[in-house]
Amino acid sequence: MMGAERLSVVVTRRLPEAVETRMSELFDVRLRETDDPMTREELLATIREADVLVPTITDTVDAGLIGQAGDKLKLIANFGAGIDHVDVSTARQRGILVSNTPGVVTEDTADMAMALIIGVTRNMPAGAAVMKKGTWKGWNPNSFLGGRIAGRRLGILGMGRIGQALARRARAFGMQIHYHNRRRLRPEIEEELEATYWESLDQMLARMDVVSVNCPHTPSTFHLLNARRLKLLKPSAVVVNTSRGEVIDENALTRMLRAGEVAGAGLDVFEKTMDVNPRLRELPNVLLTPHMGSATHEGRMEMGEKVIINIKTFADGHRPPDLVVPSML
Repeated sequence: MMGAERLSVVVTRRLPEAVETRMSELFDVRLRETDDPMTREELLATIREADVLVPTITDTVDAGLIGQAGDKLKLIANFGAGIDHVDVSTARQRGILVSNTPGVVTEDTADMAMALIIGVTRNMPAGAAVMKKGTWKGWNPNSFLGGRIAGRRLGILGMGRIGQALARRARAFGMQIHYHNRRRLRPEIEEELEATYWESLDQMLARMDVVSVNCPHTPSTFHLLNARRLKLLKPSAVVVNTSRGEVIDENALTRMLRAGEVAGAGLDVFEKTMDVNPRLRELPNVLLTPHMGSATHEGRMEMGEKVIINIKTFADGHRPPDLVVPSML
């Protein structure tokens, strides 16, 4: 493998300054001057001249792009854990390795999911809106009533690192933990989390007070919460998503929220990324945040450190520690 001093690295977005500085010390790196996402044309030019590409979730590195990469690109070192924007199978077929930064966002995303659960259940969006407008008339016994968190049934869809971290937080708030996952957890983990496994997603959804989406976006999870499944929810139920917007049929959820068929939603991710359904933004029972789940100073620094370790390990002729293989997806 080539020496680190000769490794050409291109970064597609601005990263924390300390991370960029360290990369510049270690590699022949080309940093992004602005924080705008690269156009497809810029990405194409980049992958033809770099040994290593450092993309983020805003870059679509699909089969068409990878097919035009030429022979120089050898590693795609993703800045972030989510990898559905990179065609890993095509990359591996062309001899290009792919790495990511798993585990870094676990605690931060679980914090955000818990915040959304509390915010929506306690009717914070309506209260915050009145305060911002300056129209609050003072306290009265029936204003801005929400629900008590303790005792509510939380159904976690996807019980990986983040799902389990959320379960620990929710348990501390007195919630009852339920989950649906591709594979059932080991008995000792279920016992630690006091979690009830549901083999049938439909049956779980019909009985939950809060549903949190914590599974990745794959072909099998696209619109996993479709109109039919959303209709199984109790009218008093709350839906929270800090994973990927594509897992929920956003239009169907919006219709049900407008009709009062679902009590509320806390969404940090959206089906069409920044193109949020305007009708969704108008609703008083919805708390929307701009993909902030992993947005902490600590998390971004740890992501950068993992990217650097993956590139450095590769440059030294070894397998990157966070190598992604198609079977993992």
